[in-house]
Amino acid sequence: MIPAEILISGPRTLAGTLFVSGAKNAALPELAAACLCAGELTLANLPAVEDVRVMMAALQRIGARVELDAAAHDVRINLPAVTSSEVPAEIVQTSRASILLLGPLLARTGHGRVCLPGGCPIGDRKVNLHLAGLRQMGAIIREDEGYIEATTKGLRGTEFDFPIKTVTGTENLIMAAVLAEGTTILRNCALEPEIGDLIRLLRGMGALISDEGSDVLEITGVSRLTGSCHRIIPDRIEAGTFAIAGALPGNDLLIENAEPEHLASLLDLLRAVGASVRLDGPRIGVRGTGPWHPVEVETAPFPGFPTDLQAQLTTLLTQVPGKSRVRETIFNDRFRHIAELRRLGAAIEVDGDTATITGATPLRGSVLTTTDLRASAALVLGGLIAEGETVIRNAYQLFRGYEGLAGKLQNVGGAITIRMLENAR
Repeated sequence: MIPAEILISGPRTLAGTLFVSGAKNAALPELAAACLCAGELTLANLPAVEDVRVMMAALQRIGARVELDAAAHDVRINLPAVTSSEVPAEIVQTSRASILLLGPLLARTGHGRVCLPGGCPIGDRKVNLHLAGLRQMGAIIREDEGYIEATTKGLRGTEFDFPIKTVTGTENLIMAAVLAEGTTILRNCALEPEIGDLIRLLRGMGALISDEGSDVLEITGVSRLTGSCHRIIPDRIEAGTFAIAGALPGNDLLIENAEPEHLASLLDLLRAVGASVRLDGPRIGVRGTGPWHPVEVETAPFPGFPTDLQAQLTTLLTQVPGKSRVRETIFNDRFRHIAELRRLGAAIEVDGDTATITGATPLRGSVLTTTDLRASAALVLGGLIAEGETVIRNAYQLFRGYEGLAGKLQNVGGAITIRMLENAR
């Protein structure tokens, strides 16, 4: 964990170009997919974020040779033999990366032992669906002392219906099924773009998987996979965070290396709020022009509005006249950022799963503590529009999923710095 604080002086108008890094949520399962083959896997457009560093450390612990070209954002991974099928807690306790290794380890070696996932405290993120699917494929699973241990004499194809959509659950069962004997049919799969990107990688390694655009996937197991080269898609949540920043009153941002089709629900919403949105291939231009209108939105699985942009949108809505409402349907504890936004002066009331935001409200700098990754980004946006200095503690959360965010925002006019604290490594 990196002890640091974020210091922001506001308000500042943002104008200029921001470049989107590779998608953290695609990189993590794709790194885990290196467990599935003995050949070399090369991933390009790898984001330099803490969760990715944690996953690479986990791969090294189980025997992988990891060669990172940080300047090029490329990594080469070779795992000719799994030397340990246990992923210890001290490596992955700050990330949910551990659970994504269970399916691949089980498929490759017949054994996997991983610690229960960490990551953001945003509510129930149970792994019971991962385990139910693996059991149905022939795994014996037990949980004790904070670990999940799974064994099998050979995974078998099955038919499994997800009762609710789960991104990491879909990814885990896909990776387990590609080396299972026979055919696996997964129904009600999540449709997030990161899953489609994982499927394209696995196909490049020799997996037999049906169309990634459907929530029903048919996977025919093969005896082995080979190495491959793959470019990770742009991070739609980082791009969305930048788009929301551009929509703040007076700002004008051009977002490069984006996939606009991955952000359709957000871009439609920003237009409804009153922002100007223009598209040009992989570029998204967003200006906070007005006139402004309050909105009502609820989070939903893709292609609905992403829960990972809910906190950032809430910050924007504090500057929109009238009453806006945001309903969180994915996680049951994802309003922790609201108490901190209130410290800045935001007028927000929470009733169950719905937040009512009354704007436009002037914000004033304060000392804040962030609790999770996306809340960190929301508080950064709040600090950029607040009068005076804002200090955000527990800045480590931001490093987990945003590459060089402070420097990127400085380049477009933000007065934001990172202060490393004592005992920083």
